Amino acid sequence: MSHPETMSLDAPLWERLSTQRDLSGADLSGKDLRGFDLYRVNLAGANLAGSCLQGVTLIGADLTGVSLVDAQLQQTDLRGVQLTGANLSGANLTGAFIHRADVRGANFRGAILEDAKLNIALYDEQTQWPEGFRHQSSGAVGPGAVLNGAFLNTAYLRGVDLRGAKLLGAYLSGADLTGAILDDASLSGANLQKAFLTGASLRNARVSGTEFQKADMRATDLTGVEFDMVGNIAGADFTMAQGLTPNSRGQLLGRGAGELDVWNGLTRNTTRRSLDVEGV
Repeated sequence: MSHPETMSLDAPLWERLSTQRDLSGADLSGKDLRGFDLYRVNLAGANLAGSCLQGVTLIGADLTGVSLVDAQLQQTDLRGVQLTGANLSGANLTGAFIHRADVRGANFRGAILEDAKLNIALYDEQTQWPEGFRHQSSGAVGPGAVLNGAFLNTAYLRGVDLRGAKLLGAYLSGADLTGAILDDASLSGANLQKAFLTGASLRNARVSGTEFQKADMRATDLTGVEFDMVGNIAGADFTMAQGLTPNSRGQLLGRGAGELDVWNGLTRNTTRRSLDVEGV
């Protein structure tokens, strides 16, 4: 891949960057942007094909729908970047920092991801990866992800697709999993204390030894979940939970008063009362 010639921004683009932090839709193809301050800049829909962004800081930038085809992104800081629907095919992302970036629907086909850091980057079934790249064990979060023992405390995972994910012993205390899909997920031994699971789907999830103290389980779909070996549920709120069979409800109500009668300060309810059939 040839190195792009050094090209400076023209006056209107420089004005937009320096005053508005907005380069959305701009044609920056083939430009050398090393040394530019692109922290939290809006580049949504921009054309950066063949551009050079080696080592550039793009923390928190909006790169939604951007074209980064064949771009040079070695060691680039993409932490917390919005890359939804972006085209990074053929891009060189060697050693890039992609922590907590949103890459749902992004195209990485033919990209180089050697030594790239993808911890807690969000992907989905529409994300396209380089052939042979083991994205499920890269630390990224999405369908089938292997996150056993991962530290995801207070992580913002609202609406994320984690179907079939392996989260054995994972730390998810305080995580926002509102509306998340955790169907068939392995959650045995995980810590979900004070997690927000409102409206989430946990169909057939495995919860042996899982800690749910003061978790918000309101309107959660628990179809097929067995609670006979569940960990502590003290203060968990199951109001309007879906899919609870008489057997699974009995498993929960069979816990001691030290768990069932604990008050949840957020939902202003006790676990026992939230499991009251009349309130479901």
